[in-house]
Amino acid sequence: MKTTLRLFILICSQSGALPGAIWAQVVEDTIRLPTSFVYVQQEIPTIKLDMRYAGSNNFVGRPIDGYHKATAILSKQAVDALKMAASALKRQGIGLTIFDAYRPQRAVDHFVRWSHDPTDTVRKADYYPDMAKPDLFTRGYIAKKSGHSRGSTVDLTLYYLSSNRELDMGGSFDWFGSSSAHGNVQLTAGQLKNRKLLRTIMEASGFVAYEDEWWHYTLLNEPFPDTYFDFPVH
Repeated sequence: MKTTLRLFILICSQSGALPGAIWAQVVEDTIRLPTSFVYVQQEIPTIKLDMRYAGSNNFVGRPIDGYHKATAILSKQAVDALKMAASALKRQGIGLTIFDAYRPQRAVDHFVRWSHDPTDTVRKADYYPDMAKPDLFTRGYIAKKSGHSRGSTVDLTLYYLSSNRELDMGGSFDWFGSSSAHGNVQLTAGQLKNRKLLRTIMEASGFVAYEDEWWHYTLLNEPFPDTYFDFPVH
């Protein structure tokens, strides 16, 4: 069916029956995920999505290359582990909200280009007020390769199932600064408890925390440790 549809689209495009942009979008919509990748929400219904890079609510201030839809994709192995975490949290009346999951290499390249433009600081006050752009590289917040592109890294937080209200983690997603680190001691007891809950559940489910970002976790036994994918999020 998909092969027939592609052929029909190609004929229409070449004959002028479909504008090029529409043709490209329809072809993209027929693309299947690579083997061993799945849509997270299809597997874990309680997962909420707040996919920041598909919109403008992020440190760049506009949609990022490769994010064509606000959906979350991960390796099957990562999703299986995330199911364990979601199940354990559900028993406590808590769910997971994902900010980012699989990230195409073209998105990482977009971040790198943005970091080299000193004039583009539209969201500086919201995400990195005390840090110069070059420091984002030296501090490890931006790199030419990202674990997200390997398909088993996820950025997430907690929310109450009863109210949809997020738990107070003592800082926002993608805040570039020391307050985002797990070792930050300038937090309230409640904030420390919430970060500890997320970390405890994620680590018990097979993930490893990134010390400088409370929201960032990578599957310990990730299936593609040396592969950086570039298919779009669609």
